[in-house]
Amino acid sequence: MKKLAFDEFTKKIYVKAPMEKLYECWATSQGICTWFLRNAEYSMADGSKREPLEKIQKGDKYVWEWHNWDAKATGEVLEANGTNKLAITFENNIVSVTLETQKRGVLVVLRQYNIPTDDESKLNVHYGCSNGWTFWLTNLKAFVEHGILLNETEIDLTNIPLAGFEFVNM
Repeated sequence: MKKLAFDEFTKKIYVKAPMEKLYECWATSQGICTWFLRNAEYSMADGSKREPLEKIQKGDKYVWEWHNWDAKATGEVLEANGTNKLAITFENNIVSVTLETQKRGVLVVLRQYNIPTDDESKLNVHYGCSNGWTFWLTNLKAFVEHGILLNETEIDLTNIPLAGFEFVNM
């Protein structure tokens, strides 16, 4: 058994949906905005923007914006095979998503790694992102399987200092 550590974490969830649909939910700006982000823009190496349904490619740059969060995340697509695997830089870490066909659905495996192990990173990245991804993977399952969203999009939580740590549906 692999030992738990602060420099990485893995989250898994089974989703009953076609792999193609799940990959689209991760690898297109339109798809990722249905269940996760307020806005996502992907740019190719030459600076031109990808279309909303166009799949990301290795080397693309991204800008992400959340509901109820003023910050923007920027990064690079490190891997995108077009079917079942992608990886991005995420702040100073790497997030990979792998989709594995199983008997009763698709296993979504998210791994965030290369996390610094200073106290601030343990709190904000390991604890914060680990909790966040647990919710967002649940939101993905709820959306894909049942057509509902669990995240808050109507109430403004941006002025609550600890909202990201206290609200489970940020």
